[in-house]
Order: sequence, then C-alpha cells, then structure tokens
Amino acid sequence: MADQPTGFAQDQLRAFVERIERLEEERQTIADDIREVYAEAKANGFDTKTLRQVVRLRKQDAAERQEQEALLDLYLHALGMRAPSE
Repeated sequence: MADQPTGFAQDQLRAFVERIERLEEERQTIADDIREVYAEAKANGFDTKTLRQVVRLRKQDAAERQEQEALLDLYLHALGMRAPSE
C-alpha cells in the first residue's frame, strides 16, 4: 500500500482538486450562458445551426477555412451534388 501523503502534499492535492472543481463549475456556467445566447438568437429569427457553423468557421484561420471549403466542394462534385465551377 502506498505511503500516506505528507501534509504539504495533501494540501497541494486538495488545492488542485478544488481549483478543478471551481473551473468545472465555471465551464458549466459558461455553457449555460452560451445556450441562452443561442436561444435568444433563435427567438429573434436566426437559424442556430447556421450560427454555430459561422462561429466554428470564425475560429479557423483563412487558409484552414479555404482548405476545408475546397475539400467540401470536391466531395460534393464527386457525389454529383454540385455542378463544376467555371
């Protein structure tokens, strides 16, 4: 069986656990706030699925976004879902 942690180690462990717990609570609060904003946007006539996609795209840099759009275009062409670009 492992030795019992020293007083300092116990205090340090407790501090880490308490910090993690606080951060988990903050994360939940933020997630709830984000849900409220999406609900408000929906109540004002915005499509939340599209809004989420816009938020996700804004997180990407321009090159990454262009690469993803090019791949999507390629796949849609391959499946016959989009006419070739001129």
